[in-house]
Amino acid sequence: MILLFLRERLAWILFFVFCMIWMNILLYLDVEFSNISTTYLNATLLFFFMCFLVWRYIKEMKLVKSITNKPQEFHRIDELILTKLHESALELERYKNELTIQFSEDRDQHLAWIHEVKTPLTAMKLMIEDLPVATRKPLELEWLRIHLLLDQTLHTLRIANIEQDTVFDQFSLHPIVLKEIKELQSWCFAKNLAIDVADLEVSVLSDQKWLSFIIRQILSNAVKYSHRGDTITIYVTTDEKGHQQLHIQDTGEGIDPADLPRIFQKSFTGSMGRKQSASTGMGLYLAQNSAKKLGISIDVHSIVNQGSTFTLTFPNPNDFVTTIAK
Repeated sequence: MILLFLRERLAWILFFVFCMIWMNILLYLDVEFSNISTTYLNATLLFFFMCFLVWRYIKEMKLVKSITNKPQEFHRIDELILTKLHESALELERYKNELTIQFSEDRDQHLAWIHEVKTPLTAMKLMIEDLPVATRKPLELEWLRIHLLLDQTLHTLRIANIEQDTVFDQFSLHPIVLKEIKELQSWCFAKNLAIDVADLEVSVLSDQKWLSFIIRQILSNAVKYSHRGDTITIYVTTDEKGHQQLHIQDTGEGIDPADLPRIFQKSFTGSMGRKQSASTGMGLYLAQNSAKKLGISIDVHSIVNQGSTFTLTFPNPNDFVTTIAK
């Protein structure tokens, strides 16, 4: 062990020898130091250096013994450090795996709970439809709010594994948009909103389920922030590169320019959202994250008290294949 210690400290010893030689050369060349005993000075320096080496040896051996009870199994202190780092990495990996398993179990439990809740919600929907109109309308609205929050929670849990839950296909936008409008019609009736739908018979490449979710989040925001009696317009255009664009335009409260850069951030509600106690700040965050996975870009143009226009730009089939290949 001592030989190994000295071998690892060879640089120290060579540096000390160099200093000794350099000092002796100075003493030999400079007449001012002729009265100083060279032997005494060298012996003193050598003694101090030996004391330093012994002190370092004892200190490092204590460190070795604190790390392991069997220092003879290690030939170098570097090996001790690498061994501890390896053990730490293994422990960190085990901890990461435990967290992953725990997260997966918790997510599965939440998903199971959501699916269990859907059954009584469906039964409630059927019972509400049998009630008189005066009683049915407010209950339908509250039922819809619960349904939307539950749906948002479901997709929050699923978005982490969206790649495993997507099937890309070419389909028309018209039935997708009409289905989402029908889902929100009780809310639109309650606010006396009109929805003007232009010709949506265009074909896009995407996943129907996740695209429906994205449209649902944007359309529900348009309904939420529209004034009573307003009109929401949904139409399609084509940009200069041939990409199909779906526009959802409202004439409601609009978005403050200071809030506009942050509307897609998680849990951000903004100045308008603070006025709505039901706002969670999750809808646009989930819509944006889902859209990125589908190759869809979402752009927003908004003026306070004049309304907002959300534009979904779909990839062309060739563009989409190129993006996936990258």
